[in-house]
Amino acid sequence: MKAMCDTSPGETIEIIMNHADAFQNLKEYLSEQGIGFREIYDGEQMTLEFTINKKF
Repeated sequence: MKAMCDTSPGETIEIIMNHADAFQNLKEYLSEQGIGFREIYDGEQMTLEFTINKKF
């Protein structure tokens, strides 16, 4: 969340996780905020990549 608040609109963030529940929660939050994202799966590692479109 800190990275999202410190990032300027137009910048891309990549969050790497290994906790499925937290990953799902972040996906739901991004969807609620209208932020499109890309999901990347590599074994147990899950990555969400998205571009900030507004200041938080």
